[in-house]
Amino acid sequence: MVTIDNVHFSIQQICGSGQCFRLEETEEKGIYELVTARGYLKILTEPEQTILCCSQDEFESCWKEYFDLNTCYKDYIERIDRNDTYLQKAAEFGGGIRILRQDIWEMIVTFILSQQNNIPRIRNLIRGLCQRYGKPEITESGREFYPFPDAQVLAEAEERELREMKLGYRSPYICGSARMVASGEIDLEALKKMEYLRAREELMKLPGVGGKVADCICLFALHQLDAFPVDTHIRKALDIHYPEGFPFDRYRGCAGVMQQYIFYYDLRGEYREGGAS
Repeated sequence: MVTIDNVHFSIQQICGSGQCFRLEETEEKGIYELVTARGYLKILTEPEQTILCCSQDEFESCWKEYFDLNTCYKDYIERIDRNDTYLQKAAEFGGGIRILRQDIWEMIVTFILSQQNNIPRIRNLIRGLCQRYGKPEITESGREFYPFPDAQVLAEAEERELREMKLGYRSPYICGSARMVASGEIDLEALKKMEYLRAREELMKLPGVGGKVADCICLFALHQLDAFPVDTHIRKALDIHYPEGFPFDRYRGCAGVMQQYIFYYDLRGEYREGGAS
């Protein structure tokens, strides 16, 4: 067991921030389960602490990096303009969010599926995809879980199969992307070494990946913190609070963190159009 103080760290907020869809609260309140390319993790949440059910060695080699726990998010929050009361409130409301370091292939498929979709439905689609194409694994405690299917597996799937799973118009995008990755036409390892704009451009070669989806992949998989995905929530906030443009120069190197504060505040907070200044 590894215990983490809940200072700028909230599993509940991370779960609801729209960046990770395989982190879910169980039927037992306060207990979460996470399935990633790194494995399975059970998480217990308490008011002051979070308990990761793993060994110290596993935490150091895997989950510490995954949750970006080497980074001081207080430093990001302290960079916020004191006169920007909206962003101050957003960061206060969602100050437990961290930018996760997730698997790039999983994020490609995840954010293709995210288009014109809501969080519960995205979770269900990903769950179904994993159960059908993922190879089940068993934890030491006997818990069965399904890792995300790799590109080689999905490259062999037929578009018809994905449509039957209610993936709709996204089905050919996933099939096409899987084939491009499986063939090496898109090199995932090379993407990890690219600068943000170059990686974004390369990702947009994939079918169904436009600028917003590419930015999500850059932010949530490649940890490119200058990526700033703009969806309807973000667009609304920008139009109201930053009519002259968001101050990207001020937040160079952490704009993506600010995006998450804004997104979470608009999605979950008390903020309503015209209600916060």
